[in-house]
Amino acid sequence: MLKGMGDLMKQFGKMQGKMEEMQKELENQRLEGSAGGGMVKVIANGKGEILEMNINPEVVNPNEIEILQDLAMAAVNQARQKAEELMKENLSKITGGLKIPGLPF
Repeated sequence: MLKGMGDLMKQFGKMQGKMEEMQKELENQRLEGSAGGGMVKVIANGKGEILEMNINPEVVNPNEIEILQDLAMAAVNQARQKAEELMKENLSKITGGLKIPGLPF
């Protein structure tokens, strides 16, 4: 029983190291969300942090600011969704698809 527990702890240590490595890799990923046919673009990293937003001046109309706000929100949500999918995919590779309590996905 003790040997099994030791093996389990070693496996956990390896998994923890891989997860830390994955976090670093995700931070360096760049994912783009866009809306309005590319008129609004958002870049997020693999952790879902928004890094930049580009808005084509053609969509800036003071009389239609609600449309611009909707486009910006759609682009942000798309970029964050891509980041979440990337995290899930990478985490699944590390855990072998096991659902481990305390992990985000």
